[in-house]
Amino acid sequence: MSSGAGALTLPALFSYGLFGLPLAMLALPIYIYVAPFYAQRSSLDLAQIGAVLLAARIAAAFIDPALGAWMARGGRSYAIYVAASLPLLLLGFGALFHPPSLSHGATLAWFLAALLLVYAAYGLAGIAHQSWGAALSHAPTQRARVTAVREGCGLLGVILAAALTSVLGYDGLSLAFAVCLLAAGALLLARAPRPALRSAGGAVAGSGWKVPLRQRAFRWLFAVLLVNGVAAAIPATLFLFFAGDYLRLGHYAGPFLIVYFCAAAASMPVWVALARRFGEARAWGGAMLLAACVFVWAYGLDAGAAWGFASICLLSGLALGADLALPPALLAGLIGAAGHAGRHEAAYFGWWNWGVQMSLALAAGIALPLLAWLGYVPGSSTGLPALSAAYALLPCALKLLAALLLWRAPLQHIYSDHLEIRPCTS
Repeated sequence: MSSGAGALTLPALFSYGLFGLPLAMLALPIYIYVAPFYAQRSSLDLAQIGAVLLAARIAAAFIDPALGAWMARGGRSYAIYVAASLPLLLLGFGALFHPPSLSHGATLAWFLAALLLVYAAYGLAGIAHQSWGAALSHAPTQRARVTAVREGCGLLGVILAAALTSVLGYDGLSLAFAVCLLAAGALLLARAPRPALRSAGGAVAGSGWKVPLRQRAFRWLFAVLLVNGVAAAIPATLFLFFAGDYLRLGHYAGPFLIVYFCAAAASMPVWVALARRFGEARAWGGAMLLAACVFVWAYGLDAGAAWGFASICLLSGLALGADLALPPALLAGLIGAAGHAGRHEAAYFGWWNWGVQMSLALAAGIALPLLAWLGYVPGSSTGLPALSAAYALLPCALKLLAALLLWRAPLQHIYSDHLEIRPCTS
C-alpha cells in the first residue's frame, strides 16, 4: 500500500494502529504495577525501587534520542525496526515480571537490567511505530485520525491489561501480551499502509538528531510535554498506593483503571472533532483545565469513597483522551510545517520519547523517595496525608502550568493546509 490519502481507510488505519494495543499492555504494568509488584514480592524498599526506576528511566531517556537518530540516519523502512523489537519485548517483559529468587543485591541488579531491556525495546518499537504514523499523512484532517486510531487501540490494550491482571494475575497477562504482540505485529508488517521509502540520498546526516531542537515551536511543545507528562506520571506511579492504603479500596483498583481508560477511549472521537474545529492546541489546553478541575477533588476523599473516586476516574478519563490523541497529532503537523516530512520523523519522536521517559523518571525518582522521607510506608496508615497531597494536588498544579505554556506556544502555523510549509528556524 502507498501512504496516499486514498489509502487511509479505516481498515488500513486499524492495521497500522492495532500494534498500539500490545505496546499499551506493556506500558501499563511498567508505569503503574511495577513499583507495587517489587515492593510486595521482593526485599527492596520504596526508596530503592524509586532509585532503580529513576536510573532506568534516565538511561532510557537518553537511549530514545539515540535510537531516533540511528533510525533517521539509516533511511530504512520502519517495519524493519518494529520486527527487530518483537523478541526483545517478549524477553524483557518475561524477565521483569517473572524474576527468579535471588539475594537482595542480585534482585536489585535484575530489576535494573530487566527495566533497561524493556525500555530499550519499547523505545525501539514505539519510535518506529509513531514515526510510521506521522509519515502517513500531514493533512490536519488526517493526522488526528491516525493518532486517534493508534491511541484508541492503545487504550483497549490498557483496559485489557488491567482486566487480565485483576482476574488472572501476571501469568495470564504475560501470555495474553505475547499473543497480542505477535498477532498485531504480524498484521502491521503485512497489511498496514507504508510511507514511501527514502532514497539513499535522502538519509539524514549524522547531525540530524539536532534538527528538532532548532525548531522554536518544537522546543515549546517539548516543554509542554515535560510538564504535562510529570503531571500525569505522578498519579500513575502512586495510583495503587493511593487506592490501597489511602482509600482502602485496593480490591477495586482494576475496575477504577477500566473506568478511567474506557472514558478516555469514549472521549477520543469528541476530542478529534474539537481539534478539527478549534485546533489541536486549543482542544488539548481545554482538556488540561478539565483534568485539573476534576482531579483536585481526589484530595478531599475519605477512606472507602468508592463512588466519589470512580466519578473522578470517569471525568479525568474523559480528559485523558485528549492527552493521548492530540499531542502526537500536533507533533506530526509541526514536522510537516517545518518541511521535515519523510526525513526526520524518527529524530523528532526520539526526542519526544526522551521527554516521556524523563517525565516518568522525575515522577518516580522524586515522588517515591520523597514519600519515604516523609514517613509513608506502603501497606500501613503512616504518612497518608503526604500521599494524598502528592497524588492529588501536585499534578493539578503542574497541569495548570502546562496549559499556560501551551497557550503561549507559537503553534499557529501548523493548522492550515493552505499555509505555505516552511522551516521554523527561529
